[in-house]
Amino acid sequence: MDLRRNWSEKMADRINLSAGSMTFFGIHAMVFLIWIGLNLGVISGLTSFDPFPFGLLTMVVSLEAIFLSIFVLISQNRASKIADLREEVDLKVNVRSEREITRIIKMLDQMQKKMGIKSKNPAELKTMEKNTNLEAMEEEILTEMEEL
Repeated sequence: MDLRRNWSEKMADRINLSAGSMTFFGIHAMVFLIWIGLNLGVISGLTSFDPFPFGLLTMVVSLEAIFLSIFVLISQNRASKIADLREEVDLKVNVRSEREITRIIKMLDQMQKKMGIKSKNPAELKTMEKNTNLEAMEEEILTEMEEL
């Protein structure tokens, strides 16, 4: 799935990877401290360009937050698509496994009968031999979801 990413998804993932690091935090903390120190006159010899209440800093930080949140949403959408695809694959594997297990149970029951071995719980065995009604199961799940 990573090979199918377009350039914007790749960029968003790279930005999220770097923005979620302690290095990113450290650089920003340092820049903010220098900016504030410079504009409060703590650093002598330099002139203030963004006096208190730091309107320019506020705007820059707000714009950065907007863009970072967009990149996070792009990455989350892609991660959600990947999770949905994995769930679909899991469902298909589980359905196939259930059908194969049902077939095996039927075969074992036939072998048991042919060998003259009596089942300890024939009612349970008959229930296990029935194929699962996927449509009914889906309806049940949808009904439960609507109730939430």
